[in-house]
Amino acid sequence: MSNPNDQIRRQMLQYFYDRNKYATSKQGKNGSQVRISDVKKELKQMHGLTQQDVISQLRYLISNEWVEEIVKERTFTTPRGTQQPSIQEWYAITAKGMDRFEGSSSEFKRESPYSNINITAVHSAVQLGDGNVVQESFLGLANELEQLRRTVDESDLSDDEKMSAIAEIETINSQLAKPEPNKPIIKLALDGLTSGKAAHLVQYIGKLSRFVEGIGL
Repeated sequence: MSNPNDQIRRQMLQYFYDRNKYATSKQGKNGSQVRISDVKKELKQMHGLTQQDVISQLRYLISNEWVEEIVKERTFTTPRGTQQPSIQEWYAITAKGMDRFEGSSSEFKRESPYSNINITAVHSAVQLGDGNVVQESFLGLANELEQLRRTVDESDLSDDEKMSAIAEIETINSQLAKPEPNKPIIKLALDGLTSGKAAHLVQYIGKLSRFVEGIGL
């Protein structure tokens, strides 16, 4: 069953792709980078998307690295002559987002760190759809980690809290490619998840703990 949000995500990513494709400048009216006010306005005109649609799905696209947020700090002078900081946020499609439309044939595409390894010759290893490689005996744990990542992405955690939780998830993932993972590293990462802001996602944290115990890590 398809995710009902995927159509909105496709429309938004197409919008950013077209902005980049036809851009005549880096920023501005015809720039590849666009302000959130223009994103909301133009996607409402093009597809009838609401502000809530745009903000919620933009967060998802950023979390999955299809779109990037570029934060620029600058200062301006007030009428009284004092300097005040100002932050501007711009949004643009990433290389990963462009590959979504153009395929993986470009010679400039960054390869997976496992691209030169014949995974099929390593009979105990499995390559997942996102390019991660895990030992077959850890596949259940890898699937739970992916589910937890999605739950974190769609949660109401702040961006900093999401970043911290996903960093811990990636730390565990990086160990699952090894025949003998580093147990202290996995334990530290799991402790970081259970003591961090994502700890309230107890269903998946509990599953992860049971998987770790079950495979002797």
